[in-house]
Amino acid sequence: MTAVPPLVLLPGHMADGGLWDHPLRHLGDLARMTVPDLSRPDSLAGMAEAVLAAAPPRFALAGFSMGGYLAFEILRQAPGRVTRLALLDTSARADTPEQAERRQRFIAMGERGELDQVMQAYMPIFVHPDRLADEALVGGLMAMARRVGRDGFLNQQKAMGGRPDSRGGLAAVAVPTLVLCGRQDALTPLAVHEEMAAGIPGARLVVIEDSGHMTPLERPQAVTAVLRYWLQA
Repeated sequence: MTAVPPLVLLPGHMADGGLWDHPLRHLGDLARMTVPDLSRPDSLAGMAEAVLAAAPPRFALAGFSMGGYLAFEILRQAPGRVTRLALLDTSARADTPEQAERRQRFIAMGERGELDQVMQAYMPIFVHPDRLADEALVGGLMAMARRVGRDGFLNQQKAMGGRPDSRGGLAAVAVPTLVLCGRQDALTPLAVHEEMAAGIPGARLVVIEDSGHMTPLERPQAVTAVLRYWLQA
């Protein structure tokens, strides 16, 4: 039997392996998947070093949201180790002034222990408006956030706030690349995905209809189907 290749799945802010539940259950015939814990380092560089230390010599890489920011850092540190790349609901840009201001406000709330309140404030930009009343979806997001915890929240906020603009490195990406986003993604809109796809040679852009930012949880079957195509391409 031929061994399946490794795939590292990078979760987003305040998420863990639960974000990737559907691909983990349905892509085992194509990839040996791992989901690293991104709650401890407080910089993208530190996250990348930890991921690379635990990863096999060469691996496919999929990053969602913050995981996409991290994927760019991994490519900066070890471009020759990544065999293919998937960027889901993310951006190559640094924070805008408005995003930086919101981040500082949320950090202050996190330092006061108001993690549930932060997550409730995030919900309208995390999920499609029609799913804000979806108790299973919202409850799952809250549960992941509590597992990551206050310290993880603060570490990740610091890491994301310090990220560089990665657009200058897009043309150097030399592996098969998927760029995917929800049509109604309010946090990282379609335009920033069009920008990434245009900048990365040969990249394929896929838009998931009827989905906000949390595509792997809002439209899991569609996301897994696209990842299957990407892994086989």
